Amino acid sequence: MKNLRNSFLTVVLLVATVISASAQTKVATVDMKKLFNGYYKTKLAQASLETRKTELRKEIKDMADGLDKAQNDYKQLLNQSSDPALSADERDKRKLATADKAKEINNSKAAIEQFQRQAEAQLGEQSQRMSTDIVGEIQKAVATKAKAGGYSIVMNNASTEVVVFAGADTDITADVLAQLNAGAPIDVTAPAGSAPLSTISTNL
Repeated sequence: MKNLRNSFLTVVLLVATVISASAQTKVATVDMKKLFNGYYKTKLAQASLETRKTELRKEIKDMADGLDKAQNDYKQLLNQSSDPALSADERDKRKLATADKAKEINNSKAAIEQFQRQAEAQLGEQSQRMSTDIVGEIQKAVATKAKAGGYSIVMNNASTEVVVFAGADTDITADVLAQLNAGAPIDVTAPAGSAPLSTISTNL
């Protein structure tokens, strides 16, 4: 009985300690998705990627146009290689040229496929690098604002698994976003968009 009483008192003391600590801890929330999409550097990164994608699309198109021309040349040579109006020697020359052109076409197809894979990988790496840098800057801004406001914990209210309830007075998203966009060189009043956190589209 004495041991049971001691155990009960221990539990009561632990609960009291936790409640006391919680009462002294200020908790704030931020919407990380809103911060990421609303930060001007995200918009600049997206614009940079779009410019690079446009350049890569043009290069792929130029390569595809060259492939189309080679395929047309191949058809012409193939027809000439069996043209009875040409001498046997000329038809043989066309057959050799046709074989060479077929190799050229296969090489061009392989080159285009390889270039596209490399381009997509390059865009993916650039997107990941930019996103990582941006998220890092946002986290630093959140920490600065939290310390200034006396908050010990900041939770991401964009994730329903992290926050069950949070009052509006605990949300410092707007304050952090204003700090991040202070002196922004572009218009940050445009809609933030719906890109998921830490992701910038790389689709060609």
